[in-house]
Amino acid sequence: MIGTAKPLSLRGIAKTYQSKTGTPVEALAPIDLEIAAGEFVVIVGPSGCGKSTLLNMLAGFGEPTSGEARVGGEKIQGPDIDRGMVFQSYALFPWLSVLGNVEFGLERKGLAKRERRQIAMESLRMVGLEDFAGRAINELSGGMKQRVAIARAFAPQPSIILMDEPFGALDALTRRFLQRELLRIWQQHKKTAVFVTHSVPEAIMLADRIVVMTARPGRIRKITALDLPHPRESTSERFRDCEQELYAVLDEELAKSFALG
Repeated sequence: MIGTAKPLSLRGIAKTYQSKTGTPVEALAPIDLEIAAGEFVVIVGPSGCGKSTLLNMLAGFGEPTSGEARVGGEKIQGPDIDRGMVFQSYALFPWLSVLGNVEFGLERKGLAKRERRQIAMESLRMVGLEDFAGRAINELSGGMKQRVAIARAFAPQPSIILMDEPFGALDALTRRFLQRELLRIWQQHKKTAVFVTHSVPEAIMLADRIVVMTARPGRIRKITALDLPHPRESTSERFRDCEQELYAVLDEELAKSFALG
């Protein structure tokens, strides 16, 4: 199941919307960022700074107003099975079984039924849900649904995994469990990962590098490289020092976002 991770390159990516009154709204100022193959990058920033907008453009769900993003040298021009996406809202298909949801992307790749089934079951074993393959989605807890979403994203062997606050709606215990599960899976498969969150502790728990965004229009304010070994404990002095440093920067940006209204 191990595919080849690819680097991600953002060159001058910017996004401007038209408001309902016709006034242009600059969501993202030009952003330049290089992400190495197999790297785990977490993006944090104030609400409305364009984190999800940026991720959606990397997924190919929207086009930048200017600039471009490339995966392995190829320009992103729309959605592609080579970029897996995990959403906060799960985005599972309620009319399909757990297995059917994981097989969905594999069917789009044109794989034969027997091969799809084998890969999907491997993905479900990876997240500990092989015994739930025949269950309906509405029979699952929130944490189990998100594990299905992770299995579905990894099953087609994409080069990049994009995650938009995937654990934001979960309780603290489930969130902690899934953070550790995600790290285990990422360390096993070494996909290039871009993860958006509002949680500073979550960012420190997961990231190789943390990209801090400014208040709107979103720019890169700071990039922090983490040399903390896994597993990381939130009670350690180095973890807390990093947390305080990031909060200090984010507090400044939050103050700006409130001033902007």
